[in-house]
Amino acid sequence: MEKRLNQNIELRRSIQKLISDGSLFLEKYFKEFDISNYNYSVNEAVIELGLDEETVDILIEDYILQILKSKITFYKYIQELKKDGFENKTLDYTNLRNLAHKNFGVARNLRIKDSAKILEDLMVKDDLDYLRTCVKALEITAVKLNPLCAYEALKLIEVKNTL
Repeated sequence: MEKRLNQNIELRRSIQKLISDGSLFLEKYFKEFDISNYNYSVNEAVIELGLDEETVDILIEDYILQILKSKITFYKYIQELKKDGFENKTLDYTNLRNLAHKNFGVARNLRIKDSAKILEDLMVKDDLDYLRTCVKALEITAVKLNPLCAYEALKLIEVKNTL
């Protein structure tokens, strides 16, 4: 019980740190995107999609979970590409770009502008170190959308990984 409580406290701290350091990270690596102070507004998606706010909120929560789960896969694909590069194999970005495209479609539909800009780069850039930076930025933008939802999603992922 105490171990679980300590894990919860540590997870909350890491989310708080991610949010507080996130704007600086975005400013440092994505200054040209002008997203470090971006605040998502559900109103644009409500108006343009013709959905009620509650439905958009649910879709946002689904998106956050999707990004936090995809983060692991993005890193896996990047690591595989790095390995292939070290072995002088032809680099095939197809899996990485398909995953970015899938997430881009959701971000664009929900009018999540900061994430959409990052995902666009994930779909076209080849610099693997930069792509890792994009994945970190994507995590930051997802957590900023709804920190409580992100916390719950990470807890769920953690529980699934222990099964």
